[in-house]
Amino acid sequence: MTQRKEIEGLQVDVAFAEFIEVCALPGTGVSPDRFWKGLSRLVGDLSEQNHRLLRKRDDLQMQINRWHCHHRDQPYDHRIYRHFLEEIGYLLPEGDAFEVQTTNLDPEIASVAGPQLVVPVTNARYALNAANARWGSLYDSLYGTDALSGPVTSSAYDKGRGARVVARARVFLDEAFPLNGTSHADARRYHIRDGVLYVDDRSLIHPEKFVGYRGHPKAPESVLLRNHGLHVELVFDRTHPIGSRDQCGLADILIESAISTIMDCEDSVACVDAADKISAYANWLGLMKGDLEVTFMKNGSTITRKMNGDRSYIRADGGAMSLKGRALMLVRNVGHLMTTETVLDRKGAEMFEGLLDALVSTLIGMHDLQRSGGNSVAGSIYVVKPKMHGPEEVAFCDQIFSMVEDILDLPRFTVKLGIMDEERRTSVNLKECIRAAQNRAAFINTGFLDRTGDEIHTSMEAGPFSRKDFIRRKAWITAYENLNVDIGLECGFQGRGQIGKGMWAKPDLMADMLEQKIEHPRAGATCAWVPSPVAATLHALHYHQIDVHAVQSRLKAGGRRAHVDGLLEIPLATFRKWSTLQIIREVENNVQGVLGYVVRWVNHGVGCSTVPDINDVGLMEDRATCRISAQHVANWLHHGIVSDAQVMDVFKRMAEVVDRQNDGDSSYVPMAPECDGPAFRAACDLIFQGVGQPSGYTEPILHRRRRERKAQMAHA
Repeated sequence: MTQRKEIEGLQVDVAFAEFIEVCALPGTGVSPDRFWKGLSRLVGDLSEQNHRLLRKRDDLQMQINRWHCHHRDQPYDHRIYRHFLEEIGYLLPEGDAFEVQTTNLDPEIASVAGPQLVVPVTNARYALNAANARWGSLYDSLYGTDALSGPVTSSAYDKGRGARVVARARVFLDEAFPLNGTSHADARRYHIRDGVLYVDDRSLIHPEKFVGYRGHPKAPESVLLRNHGLHVELVFDRTHPIGSRDQCGLADILIESAISTIMDCEDSVACVDAADKISAYANWLGLMKGDLEVTFMKNGSTITRKMNGDRSYIRADGGAMSLKGRALMLVRNVGHLMTTETVLDRKGAEMFEGLLDALVSTLIGMHDLQRSGGNSVAGSIYVVKPKMHGPEEVAFCDQIFSMVEDILDLPRFTVKLGIMDEERRTSVNLKECIRAAQNRAAFINTGFLDRTGDEIHTSMEAGPFSRKDFIRRKAWITAYENLNVDIGLECGFQGRGQIGKGMWAKPDLMADMLEQKIEHPRAGATCAWVPSPVAATLHALHYHQIDVHAVQSRLKAGGRRAHVDGLLEIPLATFRKWSTLQIIREVENNVQGVLGYVVRWVNHGVGCSTVPDINDVGLMEDRATCRISAQHVANWLHHGIVSDAQVMDVFKRMAEVVDRQNDGDSSYVPMAPECDGPAFRAACDLIFQGVGQPSGYTEPILHRRRRERKAQMAHA
């Protein structure tokens, strides 16, 4: 049984109260009395408004369902549909032009374009990896991945592959930092004279790209270069195994990689009770205080990982300079939907988890504001808020953080807001969503998976959707991606905020990423999500190739490329001449993905991991990928494309496939042949009950089944 204590009329988990009073509050200047009174006021003043906004979601969905049922046998006319959405208040009028007024932004948010990592904050090792991914070895990233063709050996060093890595890296240097009349491949000596970098006796074509060095100018230990705002450090060491074979002693090339990282309390974690929430908050606290450490075994050795320090250099003019050794950290709170047992309100009901996240994550962020050389040099706390539906919900979020700032005695707009453009009602009203938080807005992005899951659920009654791969080829997705950038630029995000793009979900396929993900900076995105530090280093190469701010200037001058009407084209199946085999294959692919993800979520509390797909290709999965797969099968079930019996047959067969894929995990609990455990039942619920889930979200079912599993383990 959960132990609770009454504080200011709230029933608070005892362990959570101790964490707040012993760990989180000291050093902030906020007293326990002020905190608990503030939390009680937050719950009392804003809970009903939260409920009202959720009821509005349901009411709009019911009206849309009825409309589609009434018009299902009529030719689709987007003008009639748009008029209906305007009548019910789903699609709002677009107001006059404006620009965001957000101030005190760090350069990583306002002016530097580069990769962005997203990592579950509950995993301290991953969180530290992400924070420290500001710098990465280009040599290691090329050598250890398929970014360079040919097999990657895991034992002895492959000199031939190493030579190809060095050659490829020199090509990068020639492209980003060209020399007058020669190539970096022919360099024998790098040295500084009178504040100018010389390679042998040649200078850079753009000498301003040399910004600093370490060591002696005649034989520097390293040379610091900058291109498009990103730094590159050439490390020289003739005693190093690589440097000793290099004609100029170049041992490595360090790339400024993950400019920012989102520490996630939402889609990539499995936090279902007070203990889980404390774990998430404790790691965020360690990151904000700078003292998070984790010790683990790797290759038979004990390793302690902690946060990297800043990096010191001598400027080209001889003065001292330093650069951050860590990514700028944002924290992603949960959305408005879920509640948490961590705190019960005066009526004994669970409080809204988003309200708790807002207060606690901001409180913890205060530790960073009170130290030098930490996360934000501008005195800001960055919170990403997901799954908001329309301007009213964004305004509510702004109201929450205004109250939080009052509770904690922080200046107004200390908290900067990231608005995730991943729900349909936000996409079609994006300009007004940004306006609703124009003094906080610092980040917008697109998220194809959640956005598609919401598209399917919102239009569930319109008819059967296309097969999943074909949904991506429909016109609406191009309109969605373009309009996000267009409106961001209209609202003044250039030089004042991040415009982001979604995740590369195949962490083992870096060659494909290098070929395809360059489209994100080409589209005008100042950041795009990557699944690992290595991916961040390789994706950073794209930002050296593309001057994103120049792209944004061209796009801004050209005006909008997309319009709301494009977003209202529902990606239904136009011709449904599918064979039974095609239908079953589609269902198998979706069900296998759902099972592969859910079994780890429910049984192990793993919210994000690389899950083999039906072809054994590792895919980065979180609740967003689960949402789209579950909603897609639910849609086909709802419209009779496939039967309950067929789907259940697929579930049982795919359970065996997933069990086989997890053979190497000694802690894994097989689902087959019984197929009656909490994980299997959760996966079934997500599909068979998918039509009735709020916005098609997976959280209510996953949380219930995870709690069931934890109860089983407690009584085992």
